[in-house]
Amino acid sequence: MPEHLSSHHRAVLRKIFQHPVSHNIEWHDVLSLLEAVGTVERRHDGKVEVTVGSETGFFDLPEHKDTEIEAVVGIRRLLEAAGFSEAGAPD
Repeated sequence: MPEHLSSHHRAVLRKIFQHPVSHNIEWHDVLSLLEAVGTVERRHDGKVEVTVGSETGFFDLPEHKDTEIEAVVGIRRLLEAAGFSEAGAPD
């Protein structure tokens, strides 16, 4: 994993790649991780635009503190496409 990821970011990354999908990943933790590995732009339509490497995804802001399962799966796919895995980040 990149050295710039804190131990907290690494723990969140592991939760995102956990099978079955974790139901208790707090959105602010996911957002912090995504800001550390890419760019996050809050849009006026209630979504966030996340770019990691050359990959971009759009996610609905959650209504509660925990990230919705569908969003976790989408974020996992985005991170995988950008080269991330359970083992960590691309070199």
